[in-house]
Amino acid sequence: MNRQLIRSYILLVAVAILLFTVPVAFTLTKQLRDDTELSVLREAKTMALLLGGDDTISCEALTEVAKAYDRESPGTVQVSPGGSCAPDLPRPAADRALTRAVSGNTPTTDWGSDFIWGSHLTVTVPARGDAAVRIVYSTSDMTTRLWQIWGFRAGLAVLVLAAAAAIGAVAARRITRPLRELNSMASKFSDGDLTARSPVTGPAETRTLAHTLNQGAERLDTLVASQRIFVADASHQLRTPLTALRLSLDNIADGVDDEFVREDVEQATAEVVRMSRLVNGLLVLARAEAKVTAPEPLQLLDIVEERLDVWRPAADERGVHIALRGSADGRPTVLASPGHLDQVLDNVLSNALEVSPDGGTITVRADAGPDEVTLSVLDEGPGMTDAEKPRAFDRFWRGQGLTGRSGSGLGLSVVRQLLTDDGGTVTLRDAPGGGLWVLITLRASPRSGG
Repeated sequence: MNRQLIRSYILLVAVAILLFTVPVAFTLTKQLRDDTELSVLREAKTMALLLGGDDTISCEALTEVAKAYDRESPGTVQVSPGGSCAPDLPRPAADRALTRAVSGNTPTTDWGSDFIWGSHLTVTVPARGDAAVRIVYSTSDMTTRLWQIWGFRAGLAVLVLAAAAAIGAVAARRITRPLRELNSMASKFSDGDLTARSPVTGPAETRTLAHTLNQGAERLDTLVASQRIFVADASHQLRTPLTALRLSLDNIADGVDDEFVREDVEQATAEVVRMSRLVNGLLVLARAEAKVTAPEPLQLLDIVEERLDVWRPAADERGVHIALRGSADGRPTVLASPGHLDQVLDNVLSNALEVSPDGGTITVRADAGPDEVTLSVLDEGPGMTDAEKPRAFDRFWRGQGLTGRSGSGLGLSVVRQLLTDDGGTVTLRDAPGGGLWVLITLRASPRSGG
């Protein structure tokens, strides 16, 4: 918008210069041409009078005046003698202009070109006694003067346009400052900062818009904060009664000998455990949707190796092997908020371990590129159908695999929320050897070693 405003200012000034300066330049050019023509024609007529004189004195005066004119001006005098005066001066070439002057007693002016003028101005005037005087006037000095007229105005126009551009830039920035502030607020909003507000400045229209947006942002921030607080408080408060309920069911199961009653108690305990996971998932999701922190450069493989060390004992109990690949490509640095990658890996590895068969393999691979780093987690479980993959990121959705029976349906929702906050993505694909391939894309840090 700034560039458009500046271009508009320059265009207006250019039109003003075109309308006022160019006509003046043309007027001065015409005036220069007319003055020169009038002066040369007057000199030629004066010499024609001397040429047509009857006495010797006039003829000698003509010779002296013509030679002086040749010395003092860029013109040359040529004479076609007639009568008794035959001065020692150059003779003009026979042409139509000379014929018109001698036979028709008509003066002629030839500029040598229809466009402004040529290299010489030729003026031919008749004299008494079938004689004529011709002045061939060089226009080099006129051309120099013409360049001065137009060059001065062109230079002045450039200076005026430069000043208009500078003034236009200042004016445009002042005019668009409220819009830039509104855009800055919108950018912060898109980054998840709901506390961003725009200063109420500028003209009445932008002040009204800023005030309206600030009110809307305030309400939105209040609603979202209330929702987060509600989810977090509800999740936190439910953990205590669920824990107490589970302990009570465990005590009941220990004191009951009836097999059928014990089975019902164990089923109820399983539902309480699943509900506890759901509450914990809601609490994690509420924290994930909290205010976004600024991403920092983090060593990806350091975090991956740390989380794998935590999950390997659980994998070893079932004979599941966790393999890390891609470390030979270097140790890439990614941009992520502290703690986000830990939660992402915990959720993904938990799902992969739960669906992996005993003795299977979970492969974790890191690949570094110039602008992004990909982290892949491949399992050998049942995988997902093409219809299930898009729904896997919906909250509380559980698939038909092993995770569908015991999961809360919030793990992948938390993963996507955390990665989105850091400018990353997560997609689900079919693993080459069967199973599910979780592909995580992260922004590479400029200091990345990959």
